[in-house]
Amino acid sequence: MKLSKFKFNLPQELIALHPAYNRDESRLMVLHKDTGEIEHRIFKDVIEYFDDKDVMVFNNTKVFPARLYGNKEKTGAEIEVFLLRELNREQRLWDVLVDPARKIRIGNKLYFGDDDLLVAEVIDNTTSRGRTLRFLFDGPYDEFKEALYSLGETPLPKFINREVEAEDAERFQTIFAKHEGAVAAPTAGMHFSRELMKRLEIKGIDFAEITLHVGLGNFRDVDVEDLTKHRMDSEQIFIDDKAVEIVNRAKEGKHKVCAVGTTVVRTLESSVSTMGTLKPFEGWTNKFLFPPYDFSIPDAMISNFHLPYSTLMMMVAAFGGYDKVMECYQIAIKEKYRFGTYGDAILII
Repeated sequence: MKLSKFKFNLPQELIALHPAYNRDESRLMVLHKDTGEIEHRIFKDVIEYFDDKDVMVFNNTKVFPARLYGNKEKTGAEIEVFLLRELNREQRLWDVLVDPARKIRIGNKLYFGDDDLLVAEVIDNTTSRGRTLRFLFDGPYDEFKEALYSLGETPLPKFINREVEAEDAERFQTIFAKHEGAVAAPTAGMHFSRELMKRLEIKGIDFAEITLHVGLGNFRDVDVEDLTKHRMDSEQIFIDDKAVEIVNRAKEGKHKVCAVGTTVVRTLESSVSTMGTLKPFEGWTNKFLFPPYDFSIPDAMISNFHLPYSTLMMMVAAFGGYDKVMECYQIAIKEKYRFGTYGDAILII
């Protein structure tokens, strides 16, 4: 499969800059895989497509305020620092990206906040833009974390071309977010409101939770035409015994297993037994799913409408079938669906 197969012209105005007023009132396109039928609904109508003992699998990762702005010592030049992951709690070591990177060298000190509340020293280069920072903070860990996060802002992707607003802290997060570690939200899950979750529960739909800490690799450009040569960034995943039991019970009973989002699909497909069942797992995955691919665990999925050439779109095409999904995307553009993180959703069933 070639990268150029995922080119399409997306008008800039269709990239959603803000979420729908109510979480569960985005638009929902429904693609029926067997017949190719396409429906246009509202997201909360998703309940009509699931029955008693079907399972929805959610990613319960929690986004932290990963984008910081600081100044370089001596020159005072403004530097953007994007926190990727904590490397060592005791030593206050973090894996970060810096911009502009050419000005940031090992040994430089960076200052953050009023009165230089936090100071960090660059101790290593990891990639062209990647650095390892040691934060110089004497107080207890909880105070350090509070200071760090008070300076950070919600890490909206760059294609949401506007200033971060107060509502983003809540809306760039699912209502079931529990385990901190993501620098981007699992976007399909953001459509679920408390009211919709309650209605699904009353109908008898079971919920399972996995964790995949979403990294910036989701937004990294694919720069090879032959997709077999693209390497995904590794992301940390957790699948516990409880999730395994819920999912495998549904599969045994021939009930639907719906993956809510590409991160859930990737997590589930990263830990499959030789019998085609889900296994517990704790570790890292760099699984890249693109057409053609035979899925073992989910038989339905919910996803947002993604940007051209994105690995997220490629995974949706693998699940729904390349031709059908590309047709859906063309219809979505014609019908003015909203694309991206805060955009509308598609259910493939």
